[in-house]
Amino acid sequence: MRTLAVFNHITLDGYFTDARGDMSFAHRTGPDAEWDAFVEGNAGGGGTLLFGRKTYDLMAGFWPTPMAAEMMPVVAERMNNLPKVVFSRTMTAAAWHNTRLVKDDLAGAVRKLKAEAGDDMVIFGSGTIVSQLTQHGLIDEYKFVVNPVVLGAGRTMFEGVTAKLSLRLVGSRIFGNGNVLLSYQPVS
Repeated sequence: MRTLAVFNHITLDGYFTDARGDMSFAHRTGPDAEWDAFVEGNAGGGGTLLFGRKTYDLMAGFWPTPMAAEMMPVVAERMNNLPKVVFSRTMTAAAWHNTRLVKDDLAGAVRKLKAEAGDDMVIFGSGTIVSQLTQHGLIDEYKFVVNPVVLGAGRTMFEGVTAKLSLRLVGSRIFGNGNVLLSYQPVS
């Protein structure tokens, strides 16, 4: 059975976007060779990438560009070639290479994906998707990069979650740029 992880940047005050939906805070760190190597290695993890429409639009608008290939060639190549699934009720097609569009039954589609043979899956961004799948108990691991910034307002990934979710820490890593990676799994 395939597993599903979330990988998202959050602020010290718990937001994954600001009040306008901007996530640029996650890319405003100083030079850090260790962080850069982690990002490059993380992109090579394989698997299937899952997105909601808004995050898909951001990713599909950047990674296939010459700028992305120049700035982060290894990450761009992997992002463009890995299999992707976008969940959207409003899209009619997904043009980014190797992307499948799923228009309905988010939880049912993810259950089917998890039951298939293959590499594990990861969700980037996509707070609404994270919230919905959390409520259905379909996320196996939450990986948060805590960025050393406070926004004061924004969106949390868990908007709409109505039941308590207990997690246990399974890993952590501190980077020189101030970012901290925290990995949690749901407590059974």
